[in-house]
Amino acid sequence: MTATAVQLKHEVKDISLAPKGKQRIEWAGREMPVLRQIRDRFAQEKPFAGIRLTACCHVTTETAHLAIALKAGGADALLIASNPLSTQDDVAACLVADHGISVYAMKGEDTETYLRHVEIALDHRPNIIIDDGSDVVATLIEKRQNQIPDMIGTTEETTTGIVRLQAMLNDGVLTFPAMNVNDADTKHFFDNRYGTGQSTLDGIIRATNILLAGKIVVVAGYGWCGKGAALRAKGMGANVIVTEVDPVRAIEAIMDGFRVMPMALAASQGDLFITVTGNKHVIRGEHFDVMKDGAIVCNSGHFDIEIDLKALGAKAKEVNDVRPFTQQYVLENGKSVVVLGEGRLVNLAAAEGHPSAVMDMSFANQALACEYLVKNKGLLQPGIHKIPEDVDQEIARLKLQAMGIAMDTLTPEQIEYMNSWTVGT
Repeated sequence: MTATAVQLKHEVKDISLAPKGKQRIEWAGREMPVLRQIRDRFAQEKPFAGIRLTACCHVTTETAHLAIALKAGGADALLIASNPLSTQDDVAACLVADHGISVYAMKGEDTETYLRHVEIALDHRPNIIIDDGSDVVATLIEKRQNQIPDMIGTTEETTTGIVRLQAMLNDGVLTFPAMNVNDADTKHFFDNRYGTGQSTLDGIIRATNILLAGKIVVVAGYGWCGKGAALRAKGMGANVIVTEVDPVRAIEAIMDGFRVMPMALAASQGDLFITVTGNKHVIRGEHFDVMKDGAIVCNSGHFDIEIDLKALGAKAKEVNDVRPFTQQYVLENGKSVVVLGEGRLVNLAAAEGHPSAVMDMSFANQALACEYLVKNKGLLQPGIHKIPEDVDQEIARLKLQAMGIAMDTLTPEQIEYMNSWTVGT
């Protein structure tokens, strides 16, 4: 342990895990060339000099590279976990011991500890908040209004968090700028679809070791995350059913080759259920009643509210831990329902989250969104702002360049044609 780690305020499970964390962080960095280029520029330009920055994120190897990039840019950074089961303890230890970043995160921390960490995050008196789910921002607005004048802005990269920010805006309590990282093209097209799709199935397979081929998989929600989960399950031989409340998305799922039906009908057919709606109690008591014996349910939405575990617990005569992150609820009717990762994000609870190659773009968006807030301090109106298109395009360009892929450019003649209304057939 370094002297810095001893002196730095932190709360991690075991600081001696730092060497393992360092090795894993370096491995993830092999596939994060975009963020590496941004970090190198930040190190020279120091855009965050004098800026206090609090991040509430999943503490993973990929997040480590974001935190390191922000510190390289001069930020006084503090990191807490956004989910009790998503922290990688060796990564948390390495960030403290090797990079001098205050981290308050432990895998399996209880709700009381998490809420205490949120308060610590706000004790940092941040100028910028990077939030996953908007818990820190919500707590700031509810309990720390005296600190709002310190705020330059916040960034948010979850669908759940954007929904909450919009509700705050509607209620007139969001009085500073918020950058909508979630809806950047280089985030949701790739992170949500390919990252969530692959990592969700990774978590399910690690937790259960089941064969997906031939299984009936029910995917609740057909947003970008649902599209990814359904596509990957289908690719592994599953028979996929989609449940939706949006008629356009339901039609899209049909045309993508999936069956669509209400959860009330799907509940009795599914072998495996994946919720990715961002809404509450998508799977409820009446659904558990008709499920097959041994049905597996899991969630890949941000919060652990999509599966009504309280209702399931009330129906159970016993609950057994049958594998890591795998609990079997034995019901009064003799059937059992298996829950993965306590209903929390299965890809982070039972696996390692999204592959680093896709988080490279997501965290590039986070880093550049923070820089955009600083550069436009005092110029942005309170409310929710999109990532500028030129930033989105630049991230995509850097990613292609790092992959060694070239693309066409418009000729002068084509540019003239696209900007003219006088040339017809």
